[in-house]
Amino acid sequence: MIKAIFWDNDGVLVDTERLYFQATQETLESVGVSLNQEHYTEFFLRQGRGAWHLLEERGVSAVDIERLRQRRNDLYSELLQREACAIDGVAGTLEFLHGKYVMGIVTSSRRDHFDIIHARCNLLQYFDFVLTAADFARVKPHPDPYLMAIARAGASPADCVAIEDSERGLQAATLAGIRCIVIPTPLTAGGNFAGALRVVDRVAELPDILEDL
Repeated sequence: MIKAIFWDNDGVLVDTERLYFQATQETLESVGVSLNQEHYTEFFLRQGRGAWHLLEERGVSAVDIERLRQRRNDLYSELLQREACAIDGVAGTLEFLHGKYVMGIVTSSRRDHFDIIHARCNLLQYFDFVLTAADFARVKPHPDPYLMAIARAGASPADCVAIEDSERGLQAATLAGIRCIVIPTPLTAGGNFAGALRVVDRVAELPDILEDL
């Protein structure tokens, strides 16, 4: 029986991954570096390494890279304040599941960006805890975020399930011993999700699946 559900944030609960791509792409283009969707998916959503190595390879200094990173973060914050929103079906699904399971958000996002998103989306009322990048030393695809979530939920890995949208999220959950349901987005739809418990199209499918576990 499932006792705890751990939710990824970007791409699962909220439609923000496209905004992060846009902010990163525009920032890199300002210094003549092209980042297409294929590269973004590989570097960010599969490897979890980001794209600053593209600048390092061109000899850009660490100081300039940090300046560009801050510019990207500021641009992303601006986009979030204007456009961040919950994915269709998420609020209703969370409301249905609330109180039936321990639920936590487990994300590699920065806390400041997370707070901007959820000031607009009104989803936090359904969750028992939140873990962001500030809470662990290594982000996904390392298992650390989910290992911390297991401890926070007070459950065994066998009694937990993760909801993810990317290969690196699936890898992090699997390494932590948690079964994972994947809901691909347009950016992650071509991924290899062979290790997933299920791959589904819509978040509204989850209640019936969880009931059967």
